[in-house]
Amino acid sequence: MEKIAENKKFITIAELKNMGHSYYKIEKLEKAGILSRINRSTFENLGYKGDENDFFSAEAYVPNGVICLMSAARYYGLTNFLPDAVDVAIERKKKVNTLPEWPEIRIFYFAPSRMDIGVTEIYEGENCFHIFDIEKTVVDIIYYRNKIGIEETSEVLKNYLKRRDRQIDRIYAYAKRLRCEKVVRTYLEVLI
Repeated sequence: MEKIAENKKFITIAELKNMGHSYYKIEKLEKAGILSRINRSTFENLGYKGDENDFFSAEAYVPNGVICLMSAARYYGLTNFLPDAVDVAIERKKKVNTLPEWPEIRIFYFAPSRMDIGVTEIYEGENCFHIFDIEKTVVDIIYYRNKIGIEETSEVLKNYLKRRDRQIDRIYAYAKRLRCEKVVRTYLEVLI
């Protein structure tokens, strides 16, 4: 029986077809316990040998999703808070059919205007996930401060402002585009 690359955790049907697998071969790989279907377009590679990363799972289970809020803050080292779920943003009109038992994925529905700015692709080997950049993450956390908590919001902001690579002008640009400039300016003025 053919093997699938051991360095890719999740594989789409399109990728399998590009590797030369027909639907018949894909079905045989699934029956042989090499692949496990997680939704209509994606399989988990059961022979994966790389590091586990909850963000790869989020990318596979929530197509077009973007790691956001406290999960993104944790990724960038802006908080010591350990989220109990992976925060993933999707566009309001999109649907998620299947979610895994583990890792827990918490869905946030964002307006299209909030989804299409500040998205970065992070590659680790052949695996990839989408995450909002650090400045967009800070603006989103201020915007959703009531859902996240004032203490957590304050910690994220303080840690961001300590960074040498901070770009305050970029935060203001995002805040202006997302129509939350006043509240962002208020928070930054208090802490700067």
